[in-house]
Amino acid sequence: MDIKRKELLITSFALFSLFFGAGNLLLPPLLGYNSGDDWVWVTVGFMITAVVIPILGILAHARLQGTLFDFGKKVSPTFSLIYCILIYVIAVAIPSPRTAAATHEIAVFPAFGTSPLVTSAIYFSLVLVFVLNRSKILSLIGKFLTPFIVIMLLAVISIGLFSSEFSTGISQFETPIATGILEGYQTFDAIGAVVVGAVIIISLNFKNMAVEAYSSKRTLIRKSGFIAGLGLFIIYAGLISVGAYFGSELSINAELSSDMQRANLLRDISIASLGEFGNTVLSILISLACFTTAIGIVAGTADYFKGLLNDSQVVYVITAILASGLGVLVGQLDFNSIIVVAIPVLLFIYPITIVLILLNVLPEKFATPLVFRAVVIITFVFSIPDVVGFISPTEDLKIFTNYIPFSNQSLGWVLPAFVAFLISVFVQFKLKRAE
Repeated sequence: MDIKRKELLITSFALFSLFFGAGNLLLPPLLGYNSGDDWVWVTVGFMITAVVIPILGILAHARLQGTLFDFGKKVSPTFSLIYCILIYVIAVAIPSPRTAAATHEIAVFPAFGTSPLVTSAIYFSLVLVFVLNRSKILSLIGKFLTPFIVIMLLAVISIGLFSSEFSTGISQFETPIATGILEGYQTFDAIGAVVVGAVIIISLNFKNMAVEAYSSKRTLIRKSGFIAGLGLFIIYAGLISVGAYFGSELSINAELSSDMQRANLLRDISIASLGEFGNTVLSILISLACFTTAIGIVAGTADYFKGLLNDSQVVYVITAILASGLGVLVGQLDFNSIIVVAIPVLLFIYPITIVLILLNVLPEKFATPLVFRAVVIITFVFSIPDVVGFISPTEDLKIFTNYIPFSNQSLGWVLPAFVAFLISVFVQFKLKRAE
């Protein structure tokens, strides 16, 4: 195998693994279970925010080949600085600790009965070791961990589908596509794209990944992004369909918390597919998938602050230690509590992240600073009712949101952002003609 093909496979596998964490594994089966005969439509919505947008984020990184700061600098340097800090703080405060919580609840506690503190302390100590040896991240994850994860996932999905009766229940969702879109928020994949994409960019500069030229690096990242996206699509669609087709065969206790419903359903599917051995497979699978994602988040955060402060290696180490320490603290919460805390945060930051990704993959003539500013400001303004509506829903707010299309589905920002894009592009062309 020539070196280019090796680099492509290693980078693709590493990218997939850095994306695929706790939420990516636990969310789809329960989503499929509850969607019943509408699982295809739910899958369509889920793929928009959990696959398409994230891969576009990787394509934007391939084009920019800079840092997360470059995503928002056309709005203004101040905005981009604030946005970057928010993204990285959110990343180390929510999705990273969530990987430890999922590992504890599903893999560690049932086997050893240890406390969340012990699990998260050991977990993030290992994460820190890998992050401090970051030149080996792509190689180790891409060569060894990800292929093992993918093989186990495909085994659970394929055996599960063939052993099911292919009958589904009745959907519990009124708007399956919108439900899928919002559930895709919980994967954090769009945020993951802008965070771990930077990890990939920097890692390609190391000697063990000898890719230097802009065009070569861009080609490698783009191809890797498509391959990783295809992998995510297959795994997500498989997990949702398995959850849907096992809906008539398995029952879950609705009185349990959502995280335990997710965990129990995935465990039951694994046992139904692979027998009692499925428990062991599931534990290993979740541990590895969560671990690689945490590595990517902590490394990406440390990279950013290192670059922000004169490329200081000391800053890199301190940031990695602080991020791991925060992971230990927050990782003691249960998985569902972290999800509940994340929802209003995601309703605020996810729309802005999505429009920044989309604008950065457009041709320059459609993505001028004027267009960036108009679309981001409108997106921010029309995301506020979604956040307020979740935290403190009132009748007065509903009177206002009833006039905003898709606001009842927490997607009130979509149409205004699109209109802002069209108007700002039109104004930009007018200004150029006037010159």
